Amino acid sequence: MVATTVHDDAVSKKEAIFPGTVHVDVVSAEEALFSGLATMVVVPGEMGELGIYPRHTPLMTRIKPGSVRIKRPDQEQEVLIYVSGGMLEVQPSVVTILADTAIRGADLDETRALEAKRAAEDVIKNRASDIDYAQAQAELAEAVAQLRAIRQIRKQIGH
Repeated sequence: MVATTVHDDAVSKKEAIFPGTVHVDVVSAEEALFSGLATMVVVPGEMGELGIYPRHTPLMTRIKPGSVRIKRPDQEQEVLIYVSGGMLEVQPSVVTILADTAIRGADLDETRALEAKRAAEDVIKNRASDIDYAQAQAELAEAVAQLRAIRQIRKQIGH
């Protein structure tokens, strides 16, 4: 006899309503940003983008700064969430993204991202700076990933 959890039963019932879906949770230290069904999820893994569909082989990996794209079964537009890094866990019927920091795509601030990018580039150019060079590179990668996410959102809504 196999024991099941309440969560597994709830996911199974939802899948009966929307076959070919996987339950997705995106959470950060501050809040839960998304919890719902998806037909596909794209996550920025350390070795490249990971496309995850229902019944995907279980895996666990680190994620890098970039956009999580979630295709919902009942909507044309993808849900976009910027993540600064974290962990991804995939089970056949559940995808969990534990982000260091996560921001809904619509809440990204382009001006702030551009300022962060310029500041990081200045630190990298002036290696004599007191700020850690590796930290500046990480901040630059994060700012570039945020700007890329903003461009994806604009492209999606036709601007």
